[in-house]
Amino acid sequence: MKLFFFFLESGLILGSLGVVLFTNIVYSALFLGFVFVCISLLYLLLNADFVAAAQILIYVGAVNVLIVFAVMLINKKQYSNFFCLLDNR
Repeated sequence: MKLFFFFLESGLILGSLGVVLFTNIVYSALFLGFVFVCISLLYLLLNADFVAAAQILIYVGAVNVLIVFAVMLINKKQYSNFFCLLDNR
């Protein structure tokens, strides 16, 4: 039990560092989802099943997908040259 707790805590620390240190916002959002999953697993260790399920459904499912879609809609100009380069091949 303590070993699983240690892995969850190290996953939380590394995931939160990934959220802050990655410059690509999509990778940052994926690490944010990983942090949310680790938090929900910590809730399962505390026998708070409903809170863990709500954490996964609300935060990982809705908030993280909303962040990814918003970023993809905002950063259209950043990737427009990349797709033009692929068409010229």
